[in-house]
Amino acid sequence: MDLFANLLLGLSTALQPTNLMFCLIGVLIGTAIGVLPGIGPIPTVALLLPFTFGLDPASAMIMLAGIFYGAQYGGSTTAILVNVPGETSSVVTCLDGHEMAKQGRAGTALAIAAIASFVAGTLATIVIALLSLPMAKLALKFTAVEYFSLLTLGLIAAVVMAHGSVLKSLAMVLLGLLLGMSGIDVNSGVARLTFGIPDLSDGLDFVPVAMGLFGLGEIIANLEKPSDRRVVSQRIRDLIPSRDDFKASWAAMLRGTAIGSFLGVLPGGGAALPPFSSYALEKKLARDPSRFGKGAIEGVAGPEAANNAGAQTSFIPLLTLGIPANALMALMIGALMMQGIQPGPRVMTEQPALVWGLIASMWVGNVMLLIINLPLIGIWVSMLKIPYRLLFPAIVLFCCIGTYGLSNSLFNVWLMLGCALVGYFFIKIGVEPAPLLLGLVLGPQLEENFRRALLLSGGDFSVFVSHPISAGLLAVAGLLLLAMLSPAILRKRKQALAE
Repeated sequence: MDLFANLLLGLSTALQPTNLMFCLIGVLIGTAIGVLPGIGPIPTVALLLPFTFGLDPASAMIMLAGIFYGAQYGGSTTAILVNVPGETSSVVTCLDGHEMAKQGRAGTALAIAAIASFVAGTLATIVIALLSLPMAKLALKFTAVEYFSLLTLGLIAAVVMAHGSVLKSLAMVLLGLLLGMSGIDVNSGVARLTFGIPDLSDGLDFVPVAMGLFGLGEIIANLEKPSDRRVVSQRIRDLIPSRDDFKASWAAMLRGTAIGSFLGVLPGGGAALPPFSSYALEKKLARDPSRFGKGAIEGVAGPEAANNAGAQTSFIPLLTLGIPANALMALMIGALMMQGIQPGPRVMTEQPALVWGLIASMWVGNVMLLIINLPLIGIWVSMLKIPYRLLFPAIVLFCCIGTYGLSNSLFNVWLMLGCALVGYFFIKIGVEPAPLLLGLVLGPQLEENFRRALLLSGGDFSVFVSHPISAGLLAVAGLLLLAMLSPAILRKRKQALAE
């Protein structure tokens, strides 16, 4: 009964006119940035964080969530029509989606991608609703000891799932933890890592760091890429798939939803992992694997379902434990903190309208996306003709206005621009900045729970292994790290990422 009562509360929140408007704005922005290659949901959410400051918490979270899963829809449009993934998770869709478009089946590919995303989004919303209450009840039993171990596991998982070198990712996490420690220590009152700058006494502001690293840093890097995009020239037709198309793709949709739902919950899971795993499974189960890469409809349905399901179930650790499963969820935690809400298991009991309104809005947003995506396909295609160099100055201007308006601080503007150069440098040397952001967000929580655990145990470090749940979490984290540092596994991981 609690589940139905909570879902009714969520629907009553999500269906309020204001929240419906922000949900529509979110999914439209998400689709647009998914269509435009080089502007993903992480930079967009980072850039829009300052503009959510004056919004109602539910409206802000509903809009930001809409941007995330809306980008999964938009990314498939570019992948199918241009053979350029608009979003990381749409890389796999290029393989068979664009081949279908070249065969004159662009409409069918777009329709199956949209339907698969809707089916996955609907089922993933049910999964979130079913798992949220049990996980929140379990999390309420956690003490500071278990929380420290859980946060440690989350950071190690972020290292394991990140692209590139494990040692570089580990260094990024440690750098993020170090940056998170800057400011006045609340226990001793001593200034740490402030370098005599008064603006750093409250620590590094999360928003300008995120906007610089993920927003401007990636946008600067994208200016170097060629902007020539060749769109499939024939008229897009057959937007209603045939019965044979449905028969060939429905099982792949369900399998992709299951894979995406599971992988989305894992801490540190990247956007590319669910669709790649789904594609590999469909190819393995197919009677004729040689069809894949030549226009197999399962190669579109499975990965599209997986990336949408993964995007939505990644909200489960955020809503129940207050722990981000990926870099974008770290930004969502930043949005909650800006609204004066401390992420954690108590959010579900203290802010039920916010949590269940967000969950219900995901289904509402998926309905909106299914209705608006296919009829507006001409608009999305025309957006591909906008030169990237014209978008860049406007984005920089809005970034500076948003950052300055957040706290009327010119220091934050310079901090954002400095982080943009650092983010660009990381991209050039092949270092993924996502683990740094997770370290920056989780660092203060990690330190707080570590200190509290030692205070309650009288300084006894064995408390972290004497508690069974804590010991289990730390053991998993240790095994993951040791496995990743193994030369044989490193070689296989490198081959898998390259593939």
